[in-house]
Amino acid sequence: MVPLTSLWLPIVLSAVVVFAVSSLIHMVLGYHKNDYRALPAQDEVQDTLRKFNLPPGDYMLPRAGDMKEMSSPAFIEKMKKGPVMVMTVMPSGSWAMGPQLGQWFLYAVIISAFAAYVTGRTLGHGAEYLSVFRFAGATAFAGYALALPQLSIWYKRSWNTTIKTMFDGLVYSLLTGGVFGWLWPN
Repeated sequence: MVPLTSLWLPIVLSAVVVFAVSSLIHMVLGYHKNDYRALPAQDEVQDTLRKFNLPPGDYMLPRAGDMKEMSSPAFIEKMKKGPVMVMTVMPSGSWAMGPQLGQWFLYAVIISAFAAYVTGRTLGHGAEYLSVFRFAGATAFAGYALALPQLSIWYKRSWNTTIKTMFDGLVYSLLTGGVFGWLWPN
């Protein structure tokens, strides 16, 4: 067993590597650029929604208050007529990336810490690179990718977007496993 405190370097370095590679994926490779489509007549839609002064949050349209209402003829008709959507309203104003980048780095540190915990409880000092890589990488993959299909299953997010994001998670987990295997204490 390896204590978590002995694994601070692979935790931080793997988070830094994931942070850097994710930036390259999104800024250079560009395969996520079409994950979201523009609404037709987006200016008109935006002008129409603006008058409701929607606070930031997640919304569903139409949304039933309970299971009984979901089966009512009026609600079923709303579903048929559409549009049916799940949307997130973000705060208005300029988009400052700093807070999101900070949260993303913290998220990567937390996933690496979980990978360190699981791997450190399973393997001892001097474990072989491949064993460390497997445990740390599999744990990181669970953190980065395995919850994403819920969005496609329940909220109809594009499977294409989900699969691309899961692929990113695979890349991040392989890098995390590699850093842990490389820096595992003897």
